[in-house]
Amino acid sequence: MNARLPHTALDPAALQAHVESSWSNTIVPELVRYIEVPAKSPAFDTDWASHGLLDRVLHSAADWVRAQHVEGLTLEVIQLDDAHGKPRTPVLFFEVPATAGRDGTPAPASGQTVLMYGHLDKQPEFTGWRSDLGPWTPKIDDGKLYGRGGADDGYAVYASIAALQALKAQGVAHPRIVGLIETCEESGSGDLLPYVDALRARLGDVGLVICLDSGAGNYDQLWLTTSLRGMASGVLKVEILTEGIHSGDASGLVPSSFRIMRQVLDRLEDSATGRLLPASFHCEVPMERVTQAKATAAILGDELYKRFPWAHYDCGGATMFALPTTTDPVEALLNRTWRPTLSVTGAEGFPELRNAGNVLRPYTAFKLSLRLPPLVDAPAAVQELKALLEDNAPYQARVTFEGEGAASGWNAPTTAPWFEQALQAASQAHFGAGCGTIGQGGTIPLMNMLSKGFPKAQMMVCGVLGPKSNAHGPNEFLHLEYARRLTATVAQVMARMP
Repeated sequence: MNARLPHTALDPAALQAHVESSWSNTIVPELVRYIEVPAKSPAFDTDWASHGLLDRVLHSAADWVRAQHVEGLTLEVIQLDDAHGKPRTPVLFFEVPATAGRDGTPAPASGQTVLMYGHLDKQPEFTGWRSDLGPWTPKIDDGKLYGRGGADDGYAVYASIAALQALKAQGVAHPRIVGLIETCEESGSGDLLPYVDALRARLGDVGLVICLDSGAGNYDQLWLTTSLRGMASGVLKVEILTEGIHSGDASGLVPSSFRIMRQVLDRLEDSATGRLLPASFHCEVPMERVTQAKATAAILGDELYKRFPWAHYDCGGATMFALPTTTDPVEALLNRTWRPTLSVTGAEGFPELRNAGNVLRPYTAFKLSLRLPPLVDAPAAVQELKALLEDNAPYQARVTFEGEGAASGWNAPTTAPWFEQALQAASQAHFGAGCGTIGQGGTIPLMNMLSKGFPKAQMMVCGVLGPKSNAHGPNEFLHLEYARRLTATVAQVMARMP
């Protein structure tokens, strides 16, 4: 059994008060300024380097961190070049040495490091924002800060520093802490691994990773993410003509590119159920995760599917709502965390409805987003996907699939006793409820990288993306009260690392 170190007495109420002051006085105003900057990820802004917006938000965050004057903290903005001499997206790196408590409690002697992670790049605008809101026009309404990127997850660097400040204010002994804030996450973190390799010696022996880029089942307790799905994406294009032709002249003889697209996608997905057909895209769900899903389903119940903005309409005086794939809470959890699904997230080859004449279109192109179970190898899935979709095209049409990204998922390591105790104590102290566990359907490429690089580290993957927070979509918001409480729990867990 690992020896437990004595800990400086921690006052949770004082910790929370310090965090709340930091959020009200400095963090919220800074996040308002951050939201105003359309610092889109490189996948959505190919000229990001010349536009300078990613540099702007990163240097702004760095200036804010320096202005906090955290004892012992050093910080730098790092930018590497790729193999062709082009600049990679920059990162912010900070470090604070292990520190003894004011009461004489020694600094942790294990030499292990806490690694705090977040990102500052953003998804694009998307449509459907409320008339009084917008992606780059921050607004606080009913305790929520609306705008693109605040919750996903521009708040992370600010919350990390606030948690560290709160520990310093109480004179609590804490381990060595480093922070890595990237600007390429929404593009698949393609630039991150070179930075991890370059900084590996400075990262040290990572014993705890705190990633603030995940979600929450509700806003009533701390939620620990136990798994993340992987992702494979790309563009599927079906070409049948070299130019558009009058539909009255050609239809019935020239097959529709859209109908061919449907046939090709039928190889991948059962359109009646949404089940993906290739067996290799599935994996067995570990029994521990099934047990956790049952416990989480008991907490969240039908809110698991009621949280979404379902389309509705009037039918003879009754309001009819669109339905989910299942209303069983356990199945709902497993469907969105451990089972593969296909989404079409974009299309080309279609005119706007107002300009759609009687023309048989020459091609149809779909942007495919394939969410993969945590234990499925994403790069291998992309190769299988390409072969499946391109082989033996109907009518000898030109069918191509160009992969645009692949990131394998992640399954959390076994929770150490000290970590479980720290999570439960912190959640009780700052939320009045125990810590819940939940798998997430999204992808955080860094987690798989770090689990391979630091296989013995505990992973505190959590975040503020709770019900209706709507990251990537319209009306994204940061739940301010939850963010404050989460910041305090992070501080308390760090102080309890043996």
